[in-house]
Amino acid sequence: MKLITYRNRQLDTRLGAIVGNLVIDLAKLGEAHGLAIPGSMLAFIDASPAALKQCTAWIAEIGDAWPVGVATPLANVKVLAPIPRPRKNIFGIGLNYVEHVAESSRSLDTSADLPKQPVVFSKPPTTVIGDGDAIQHNSRLTNQLDWEAELAVVIGTTATRIDEKDAMSHVFGYCVLNDISARDCRRAGQWIFSKGQDTYAPMGPCIVTADEIADPHNLDIWLTVNGVEKQRSNTRYMLFKIPALIADISAGITLEPGDIIATGTPSGVGAGRTPQEWLKPGDVVELGVEGIGTLRNPVVAI
Repeated sequence: MKLITYRNRQLDTRLGAIVGNLVIDLAKLGEAHGLAIPGSMLAFIDASPAALKQCTAWIAEIGDAWPVGVATPLANVKVLAPIPRPRKNIFGIGLNYVEHVAESSRSLDTSADLPKQPVVFSKPPTTVIGDGDAIQHNSRLTNQLDWEAELAVVIGTTATRIDEKDAMSHVFGYCVLNDISARDCRRAGQWIFSKGQDTYAPMGPCIVTADEIADPHNLDIWLTVNGVEKQRSNTRYMLFKIPALIADISAGITLEPGDIIATGTPSGVGAGRTPQEWLKPGDVVELGVEGIGTLRNPVVAI
């Protein structure tokens, strides 16, 4: 199922499922069946897998005969970030594609050696924006604003000290994430100010539930700036796969429903190009992951 958080014409924020060119309001679908379905993405993740299973069954049996008020044309709603306000920081993974390790060592003073453990950093909840929202370019803080196309994993059930063999059972779904980075805002090797400024995590456009993605380690991933391709790769080239990331983080930090892991970016970032390229006001960044969707965000000066 493709799940979105959206705003309707009454400016209400709702949880929906995309079916063809329609958005199905899941709370209203539940009302039509006499059952309560959570009305927000985080509450729905908390209530799954039971809530997901029930809604999937209803949608399959209804076909096109939607109850009154349940279905709305997708074109008539504003799609927001699927989790507009995560409960805690996004877990970012650095240097998780071999070619990106190489380009970073040339341009960002990182080691050329492959990491022996996942490189973990974080992005605050205030970094999150949705499809179509503006990435802020603050020239008082950065002149090296960069892009990073990534597959993001959304956790579905609490995970503490999880073995790799059990890790995928804790995944709720997947979305697209752009790990925007101010390369000149790193401080003594620490990345949070570089990665964590407001609007630095465009994500969405939906969460595709795990049952819809046969192999998250075989998805094409790409990014363009102003229509010019900058990144093109496949998630098969991750250095640390998703089970390893979940096992590593959960060894010391409990992963909770709705937590987000951004799994790293392939080569082709602006810092690694010759000459280096940086985002500027007026640019438009578009990125996508196979089977999930695309994000398109303009860059604006503040």
